[in-house]
Amino acid sequence: MNSESLYQFSTVTVLLMLLAFYGGTYLLTLGIRKKNEDADAFMVSNHRLGFGIGAASMTATWIWAASFYAAATSGFTYGVSGPIHYGLWGALMILFIYPFGRRFRKLAPNAATLGELIHARHGSSSQLILAASNVMGSIISLMVNFTAAGALVSVLSPLSFQTGVIIAGAGVLLYTLWSGFRASVMTDFAQLVALMAIAVVIIPAVFFSMGGPSELVAGLDNLTAEQANFFSMDAILNQGAPFFVAVLAYAIGNQTISQRLFAVNENHIKPTFVTATLGYGAIVIGLGMIGLMALTLGIEPLNGDMNNLIPQMVSGYLPPVFIGLFFILVIGSLSSTADSDLSALSAIMMADVYGKNIAKGKADPKRMLLVGRLTMIVATVVGIVFASFSLDILVMLVFVGALWGAIVFPVIASCFWNRVTNKAFTTSVVIAMIMFCLARFELLPLTGATGLMFELLASIGGGIIIALMAFGFLGRAMGLVAGVLAFVAMLVFATDFLRDYTVLLASLTAYGTSTLVCIVMSLASKEEPFDFDTIRERVGNYDDTDETASEKADDTPDSGVAGQPVGQS
Repeated sequence: MNSESLYQFSTVTVLLMLLAFYGGTYLLTLGIRKKNEDADAFMVSNHRLGFGIGAASMTATWIWAASFYAAATSGFTYGVSGPIHYGLWGALMILFIYPFGRRFRKLAPNAATLGELIHARHGSSSQLILAASNVMGSIISLMVNFTAAGALVSVLSPLSFQTGVIIAGAGVLLYTLWSGFRASVMTDFAQLVALMAIAVVIIPAVFFSMGGPSELVAGLDNLTAEQANFFSMDAILNQGAPFFVAVLAYAIGNQTISQRLFAVNENHIKPTFVTATLGYGAIVIGLGMIGLMALTLGIEPLNGDMNNLIPQMVSGYLPPVFIGLFFILVIGSLSSTADSDLSALSAIMMADVYGKNIAKGKADPKRMLLVGRLTMIVATVVGIVFASFSLDILVMLVFVGALWGAIVFPVIASCFWNRVTNKAFTTSVVIAMIMFCLARFELLPLTGATGLMFELLASIGGGIIIALMAFGFLGRAMGLVAGVLAFVAMLVFATDFLRDYTVLLASLTAYGTSTLVCIVMSLASKEEPFDFDTIRERVGNYDDTDETASEKADDTPDSGVAGQPVGQS
């Protein structure tokens, strides 16, 4: 089935669906509005987010527009292992922040951002590096989601791409602006319930309309040997391994995840992250199976655009009512991530930029709220404008991914090792970014001694990733053993080979370089070891008056979205 066009709704129908979705979401947030909002609730729900809403919010946030299109593209490109590589490693990005997140919460229980913890540990320069990476990542995420909305509206209706972008941006801003993070997590819960209900219907409907399991098995003969191999080296090296490398980078560098870490009730951190991991993996792997099914049937993406694959399958095999459900499904997924990006950006500007660097720890909560809301408005406008330009998102994602990879070891080490210095943190990140660019864009020839140098750094990077993962769950000794074994294996595997896979080589180089520089400079430093107990004293809540605490207690809904007041440090 190769349709020359996709099914299109009328302009009125699409506008009514968008109005129903964003209007209903806005009405949902009216119930949690406060006449006098407070800064801590606006940023992290006063650290009292409940398990159910926390897990739902985490899952909905992580299932963004790219999850739909990229999962299907993975199945279509890499065959039987493609959906697993995309969904599994994406799910682990949520899981692997858990062990380190417990440490972050212990050190700074009243923080709103990871940057506040780093500011208390090192000072402004290291904090602003982390904040800048999060701002870039969230802006790009907004662009991606608004772009996806514009593309969806343009292919399923007579409306233009720009119209879809503007409606999505205005709709998300409308319901997020007043209550911030509280509105985001409340609507995430409703959006995830709708998303799961629709996905449970849509995915099997497409699957069986295309012929079901028997047709899938019969079509396996159309796959190449690599696509039919569950352990395809092509899939592992070009997708699985780069995604695996990104697991810790996104877990540590993404403020939307960190914000929920600091918001959820401390007793519920583990079940929240485990539940979100399972929920994300199940839904995204299911979406990837649609791409695999298209591959087995020999279907080609419309106009050669992989982003048309899922709309094409839904449009070609399902009746209009299911296409409408699919439309709401994608709009809901991209909106849940976009509102999380707005909340993350506002928290960064409120706490990291204004609270710690402009107000120097003497922030006015009312002014913080103004900063947060202005940030949301500006970010929405920037996201809409950049999305309208249809810029090359992948190029920018490369830099953000590299920056996040470069900060992983310095951030984690700073929270466990008292010898890490501010100079070691900042220098290691800068040098790692330079080395990443040299490798990724082949500014130096990846041959001879130069190629071996990058492969050595990449081997260190591979070893440190495995070491950190093992350390998080199994302790220091097992982490050290696993890291050494992984480093030796990488040396054998990578030498004179990894240079042919520049994306993977460059990403691992960023890890390895930042680790090596950070350790050497920290060991060479003459500074006194850091006292971790001082972090708790330096990071506190912003709304700490008795009057505010009383108001929080009075206004707290049973659902746990707003949260209850916490003790001050």
